[in-house]
Amino acid sequence: MRQIDAVHPVVALFDRLPDVVFSIKDILGRYVLMSEGSVVRCGLPNRQAAIGVTAFDLFPAPMAERYTQQDVELFRSGKPVIDNLDLTLYRDRSPGWCLTTKEPLRNAAGEIIGLACLSRDLAEPGRAALVDSEFAGTIDYIHAHLGSSLRVEDLARRAGLTLAQFDRRMKKVFQLSAGQYLMKTRIDVAARMLEQSDEPIAGIAQLTGFCDQSSFSRRFRLLTSLSPSHYRKLMRFGQALSLMLLALPWM
Repeated sequence: MRQIDAVHPVVALFDRLPDVVFSIKDILGRYVLMSEGSVVRCGLPNRQAAIGVTAFDLFPAPMAERYTQQDVELFRSGKPVIDNLDLTLYRDRSPGWCLTTKEPLRNAAGEIIGLACLSRDLAEPGRAALVDSEFAGTIDYIHAHLGSSLRVEDLARRAGLTLAQFDRRMKKVFQLSAGQYLMKTRIDVAARMLEQSDEPIAGIAQLTGFCDQSSFSRRFRLLTSLSPSHYRKLMRFGQALSLMLLALPWM
């Protein structure tokens, strides 16, 4: 099994956060590192016991299948998973919801060799009423249909909530209004496409749900202070510089 180097002092920071779990998996979905909170939650005796096991060894099959599908898509696309609503198990093995972010890990050659996963519990009082399957499914729907014309009113109906209820829940979970979350998600995806693909800016505007390139450019500049083309050049320059530095014969 390919090992992924871990910076243990950094991991120790996550050990001190009771509502956060952190883990690293290799390209085959096997755990190579867990924070202490994740070890306890999974009912393992120690970190060493996590090495080599998969989500199917630790979670009910439906949860493990969802986590694995996320990992496979990340490895295929190279795109991170950001603030995804997932059902999880708490320390007492009762189900609850968390916000999960997964980032690909790459070697010096730029090849994906694993992923880092960070999940934060939605542990507010009454959390069972805060997030349910309809609400989580609506968030999934946003990510899957970002190129469509998504209206907040329609999203609220899909979640089985009034517009006011939906907006309140969005603010509690994501600290953003529904409209702000939708715009943030569009800009996040557009920024990754500008950095990682050669898709024309007009195409990115269409794929992320903007009515035209002009509208996309105005909104992108408003939120980032850069035009899409300037952002792409800046990120490409940074990538090229990083590769040059990696190629230097450091002593």
